[in-house]
Amino acid sequence: MPNMLWALLAGNFAIGTGIMAAGATLNEISAFFQVPVPVAGYLITAAGAVVCLGAPALASVVAPFDRRRLLALSMLWYGVMHLACALVDDFGWLLALRVLAVVPAAVFTPQAAACVGHLMPLAQRGRAITFVFVGWSLASVLGMPLSAWLAGLSGWQGAYVMVAVLSFASAAWVWLAMPANVRPPRFALSSWGEALRSRPLMLCVAVTLLYSAGQFVLFAYFAPYFKDLLGAGAKELSALFMCFGAFGLIGNVLMSRRIDRLGASRGVMIAMAAIALSLLLWPLGTTLLMAALVMVPWALGCFSANSAQQARLVSLAPALAGGSIALNTSAMYAGQAFGAATGGWLIGHQGLESLHWAGLMLMIVAMAVSVLATRMVPRTAATAMPAAACKL
Repeated sequence: MPNMLWALLAGNFAIGTGIMAAGATLNEISAFFQVPVPVAGYLITAAGAVVCLGAPALASVVAPFDRRRLLALSMLWYGVMHLACALVDDFGWLLALRVLAVVPAAVFTPQAAACVGHLMPLAQRGRAITFVFVGWSLASVLGMPLSAWLAGLSGWQGAYVMVAVLSFASAAWVWLAMPANVRPPRFALSSWGEALRSRPLMLCVAVTLLYSAGQFVLFAYFAPYFKDLLGAGAKELSALFMCFGAFGLIGNVLMSRRIDRLGASRGVMIAMAAIALSLLLWPLGTTLLMAALVMVPWALGCFSANSAQQARLVSLAPALAGGSIALNTSAMYAGQAFGAATGGWLIGHQGLESLHWAGLMLMIVAMAVSVLATRMVPRTAATAMPAAACKL
């Protein structure tokens, strides 16, 4: 693989680790600032909302910029703001800085994919984009467990400093590895209208929002859940996160190898069914070992669902992929924000034990909407969507 792809993978690893660090350090942040866990969860909700709105909005704003400079400066900003977060002693300031810190997440990941699509030969493009996104899976395997471990060892600030160091290293690597004057073509404004008017595409985007929300009702509060109900310390929590991330990576690899045979819509359904199974069996996780076992189907479906969903969107309307994937990214983060906010409300009113039932209900709705989207495709296939002026 070219050095550029490794640099972009490392950037996604830093971005993913920073996004997940809030959830991994929720216990320590709640204790340090003496705020309830649902209030600490605002860090996740706010970040999700910023990236949700920023991904499509900033896509047009940054279009004229050289991507080498844009991506390197994004990672530099990510590092500076996470370092600033680690220095504050007021939760209000932490929340405000967190909002500013995650802005690069709305820029780096989609623009990295656009660069790969622009620079790599057509025959290697799919594999290259998939390779770059492995950084997110590795963030779950390594970044999130390390964040939890460092938070237990040296406080939540340690995790944020780690993200800053990773970001600075990534900025330097991107600057050295990326060619200069890379400017992928802008997604045409008229194509946004086509994507938004396509009912199958919009139903698929709704599926992403629903299954992301269904997961983050509980996933955002894994740390306090396992601490309060199962007595997990920092080491046990780190091990659980690592187990989840490892199976998440396995699920993503398996999906990438089977997606052509299964079909994208069936792949999405299998991944969501696996997540729903874990949520249904969640009450059986009465010990840390049982909890780890119950989490396995969820982990297998967690990252693979989004990979299959992106393949589904591209197969539905290849010419509109630039817009549909941007909207899908927004829906994923909107779901995270909504799920974290819903989970925080449920903790305050019904307790931690109710979270998995809310997640299961949202997942069932997501599966129903996915079936509806699949059934709509034959009815719209006869009237093919007009090609949009879009190139990655």
